[in-house]
Order: sequence, then structure tokens, then C-alpha cells
Amino acid sequence: MTTVLIADDQPMQRFGFRMLLESQDDMTVVGEAGDGTEAINLIARHQPDVALMDIRMPGLDGIEATRRIIRSGSRTRVLIVTTFDLDEYAYDGLRAGASGFLVKDVLPEELLSGIRAVAGGDAVVAPSLTRRLLDAYAHHLPVTPGDTAATASNPRITTLTDREREILTVIGQGWSNTEIATRLHLAESTVKTHVTRILAKTGCRDRVQAVILAYDSRLVTPS
Repeated sequence: MTTVLIADDQPMQRFGFRMLLESQDDMTVVGEAGDGTEAINLIARHQPDVALMDIRMPGLDGIEATRRIIRSGSRTRVLIVTTFDLDEYAYDGLRAGASGFLVKDVLPEELLSGIRAVAGGDAVVAPSLTRRLLDAYAHHLPVTPGDTAATASNPRITTLTDREREILTVIGQGWSNTEIATRLHLAESTVKTHVTRILAKTGCRDRVQAVILAYDSRLVTPS
């Protein structure tokens, strides 16, 4: 059973999410929050598998709430829900540690599959869309273009083998596992093993966080 917390300042939105989720045999809603502070408190109490997190809420917004939840070491994975597919706040949410984002007008079956994917440890943002998002808001990046010092000095990168660094780079470029296997002449199972090791060595929660690391360390630069 996947447990879910709904954080949204609109009661009707929470009601709609709850009705959908509780119609599923494998999901249950453990709480609802109207702002970020309430979400943090309920997550600490219930430790749900997934938190559906709105961005724009009164008081503590969903971005800062996500950041605090991740920093607390909570097992809960955050799925950002936003109005627009390239909302700049969605970028900030991914940087804060969210496992992905969906738009609020997503089809019901897509929301459900997204929740299941996040609960299983996957990300719900497609690699190509992740790159579009990061390119669009590259001005948030903490280093200037061409600055290789960020890569050389980043301890999360220096632990990787040459092959792992190569794979992290193409993950950042939006390649899927199948594309990596085909273009680098590797078995897809080998690619999956490399990706797992990269996530473990770098401390990334999922593929989205690995893409962000590739940008932050300048393995990949915005197009």
C-alpha cells in the first residue's frame, strides 16, 4: 500500500486528489495540508511514501517545505504539482530535492503512475523535459559557463570512474538508458548497474537529481 500526503491550499484540489487516490486498491491518503508548515508536521508524524506538494501556498511555500523535508532525512519522496510545465518554481523544487513534477491538469492515470513511480524510487520527469527545464532556468546555476573548477573540485564527481563520469554526463544530456546502451555499445543491464552506482556514490536520490548534479558540476552546460 502506497501512502500519500496531499499538500495544497485549495480544498477542492485536495478533495479531487483524495477521491482519485482512494479509488485505488494500492493507495491511501494519510493526511492533507493547506500550507508547507502543516505538510512538514504531517510528514514527520505519518512518514508517507509520497507527498503531492503544491508550490504556491500561503506562509511556507512548497519549495521551502520540500527543502526542509529532504534535509530532515525523511523517507518521504516529494512529487511537485504545478500549474505550468515550465514553471520556474518547478526547477527550484527539483533543486530542493523533489523526485519530479507534474502539471495539475495531468490525466488521472498519469498522476497515478507518477505516484507509483516516485514511491518505487524512480523520477517522473522525462530526461528530455528535465533538460528543457534546466536550460530554461540556467541562470540559477551557481557557476559561470566554462568554469571547469566546479567539476575538478566537486568530491561527488571525483569518486566516479571515467566510465561513470561519462554516463553521468550523457544522463545530464537527456539520454535514456536505452540510448546510452545503444550509443556507448553497452548492455542495458550494464547501464542500469552504472546508473545505480552513480546514484549511490554521488548521494543522488534519483535520476532527476543526477541531471542537476551534472549541470551544477559543469559536466553539462546549458544549450
